[in-house]
Amino acid sequence: MNLHARVLTIGALAKAAGVTTPTIRYYEEIGLLPPAPRTTGGQRIYDDDDLGRLTFIKQCRDFGFGIGQVRVLMELSISTSRDCVETRDIAQVHLDEVRQKLAELRLLERRLESFVTRCNIACAGGPGQDCVIFKDMAASAKGSCCG
Repeated sequence: MNLHARVLTIGALAKAAGVTTPTIRYYEEIGLLPPAPRTTGGQRIYDDDDLGRLTFIKQCRDFGFGIGQVRVLMELSISTSRDCVETRDIAQVHLDEVRQKLAELRLLERRLESFVTRCNIACAGGPGQDCVIFKDMAASAKGSCCG
């Protein structure tokens, strides 16, 4: 702990970083954050270095990086011997995954839009059991709908 830095309680650290206190405890438990020193009363105490680490972790998580990726990114962020290409490669793999998810979501959007349009044309206002959405979904489950 940096002796010249401000001292933060777990609650103050959580607030400053925009996370919850259970999140901080979890990150300590899995080794993303070092175990916090404690006061004689057993209260965890943190400093600005911990806030910086936690903010970095939160930003990585906000970008959707998994815990394993965050662990590697943290290692890379302080390494003087590893090439930044490793960081780029991790980001590229994640970008590819995000693009794949976006493509899947666009397909889902088109299918849902089709369901709603067909319902508006064919059966809106009729009995729920006769809704074409149910028929379309059943046909999709059987593989007869191409989306």
